[in-house]
Amino acid sequence: MKKENFGQTAKGEQASLYTMENAAGMELKLTDYGASLVSLKVKDRTGEKRDVVLGYDDVEGYENGAIFLGATVGRNANRIRGAAFELGGKKYTLDANENGNNLHSGYDFYNKRLWEVKQSDTKSITFALFSPDGDQGYPGDVRIEVSYTLTDENEVRISYRGIPSEDTILNLTNHSYFNLNGEGGDPVLNHQVCLHADAFTETDEMLIPTGRLIDVTGTPMDFRKKKAIGQDIKADYGPLKLGGGYDHNWDLGNSGSLIRAAEVSSPDTGISMEVYTDLPGIQMYTGNGIEHETGKGQKIYGKHAAVCLETQYFPDAVHHEQFEAPIRKAGEIYQTTTVYKFNVDE
Repeated sequence: MKKENFGQTAKGEQASLYTMENAAGMELKLTDYGASLVSLKVKDRTGEKRDVVLGYDDVEGYENGAIFLGATVGRNANRIRGAAFELGGKKYTLDANENGNNLHSGYDFYNKRLWEVKQSDTKSITFALFSPDGDQGYPGDVRIEVSYTLTDENEVRISYRGIPSEDTILNLTNHSYFNLNGEGGDPVLNHQVCLHADAFTETDEMLIPTGRLIDVTGTPMDFRKKKAIGQDIKADYGPLKLGGGYDHNWDLGNSGSLIRAAEVSSPDTGISMEVYTDLPGIQMYTGNGIEHETGKGQKIYGKHAAVCLETQYFPDAVHHEQFEAPIRKAGEIYQTTTVYKFNVDE
C-alpha cells in the first residue's frame, strides 16, 4: 500500500492518497477524503492501462466538486420525498437540498469529510467515520466502515458496515462514474449495458418514486439483453424525458444474496465490468447533468461522460411499505457488499 500527500482541505486537514495494485497490474487509488475512489486503471485489449473512473487530481477538486465523483454516499443514498420521514412515531427533518426533497442526505455530505483509516494492507483498506445522533437529521450514533479490497481476479470489492445505537436509516452506496473508454475520452453512449431487472421504479417529475413498479417489456428501460446506452436514450418516453436520460432505479428482485446485477462493456477498448450486489436495487445514471466539469489532468467532463451504477435500497423506500425499507434497528448490524469485476474481451 502506497501512501501519498493528496493536499490540504480548506480547514487545514491533511488528506492522503492510497494506491494498491494486484498481480494482473490493475491499480486502484483511494482517498481518505470522502472515502472516495479516485482512480482505477485496467488493461484494455492491447494491454494499455486505462483509468476508467472520473475524478480529480487532489483533495481540492473533491472538496469543491458537486457531482459526487467516486463518493461514498450516506447515511442514505438517493432521494427522500419532502426531506422528512417518520420512524418509531417521531418525525425527522432533513435538508431539502433538491426541489424540496432530500438527495444523498443533504448538504453535510459524507464525501465532504475526512475519514479515519482503520486498517490497511497491500490489497485492502478500511475507512471509518463516526456519525453522531442527529447527524444530517438522522437518529442514532453509528460508526460507519467502508472497506475496499482489490483482488487478483480484477475485482474491486466494497463492503459497508455499521451498528446504530437507535433505529435509523442506513443505505450507503458508491457513486463512481465509469467510462470504459478511459476517463476524459469519448462519451459512454456506445457502452453496451445489461441490467438483470424486469421492472423499474416509476417516478414523478422530481424523480421521486410513486410507489409503482413498471414492467420494462417494450420500453426503452429494457436492458435485459445488452444494448448501447445511446440506443434509446433520446426516445419519446416520459421517464427518459423527466430524467434527461437514464437516472432511474431498477428492481433486481433480490433478497439479500450477492447476485450479478449488471454488465457494461466498451466495444472500443474491450474492457467489460460486471456489477454484483446483495441489495434490491441499482440506479443507472448516465451523467445527464455533467456540464464542463474539470477533472484529472485538466480534462473536461461533459454530458454522458460516464455511467454510474449505484447499488441501493430503492429511493424513498421509507415512504413505501411495498419497498424493502433501509431501516436498521438499534444494535442491528448493517452490512452490505458491492463488487465491480473487470474483464477484457480479445
